[in-house]
Amino acid sequence: MTFSLVARCAETGMVGMVISSSSPAVAARCSHVRAGVGAVASQNVTDPELGPLILDAMAEGLSAGAALSRVTEGRAFIDWRQLLVVDRQGEVAIHSGQQVLGVWGEAKGADCAAGGNLLAQADVPAAMVAAFATARGHLADRLMLALQAGRDAGGEAGPVHSAGIKVADRLSWPMIDLRVDWSETDPIAALSDIWALYRPQMGAYVQRAQNPTKAPSYGVPGDE
Repeated sequence: MTFSLVARCAETGMVGMVISSSSPAVAARCSHVRAGVGAVASQNVTDPELGPLILDAMAEGLSAGAALSRVTEGRAFIDWRQLLVVDRQGEVAIHSGQQVLGVWGEAKGADCAAGGNLLAQADVPAAMVAAFATARGHLADRLMLALQAGRDAGGEAGPVHSAGIKVADRLSWPMIDLRVDWSETDPIAALSDIWALYRPQMGAYVQRAQNPTKAPSYGVPGDE
């Protein structure tokens, strides 16, 4: 019911992910990022607990592969889960259990991994990885291009209704955490519009958190 990509920016060290699904509010359950640690997508009959557990293991110094092995080994119902992991070094790891739904696929690239289930075709993740590899600019821009490539390669077998992007950079909270929890038309296009709106304001929100005395005005009625 989902396709996603996790990635690291080799230049900045940012980590992030994008995801889309026919289910409502997919990013609320399946997207996990932590600055200086990595990113995890936990999907297909989702267990939201798995993302933070893998991030905790990587925070201890384990690689993506070792952290994934620690969390999945011997865990109940792990055959129903699909997990994508990237660590702070850009190493990636994937688990796709034997009970992953429908047509599914996975792909790895430099600093990124993609996967999906109930797909229109199995090579959707490969299209996402290829798009990320050739994209340039801010990590979020590259992630959005990868998500759009997944949609354009066929995406899910049926219509998608939700999408999200999450990126972490140095701070304890995600610098970017944008979601479309339900759309009857194209949640990926709607997410792209939200990112275009948020992008020029992103630095100001960070500044307000770090030092509001030096932050720009809020730009709302009543702000002088």
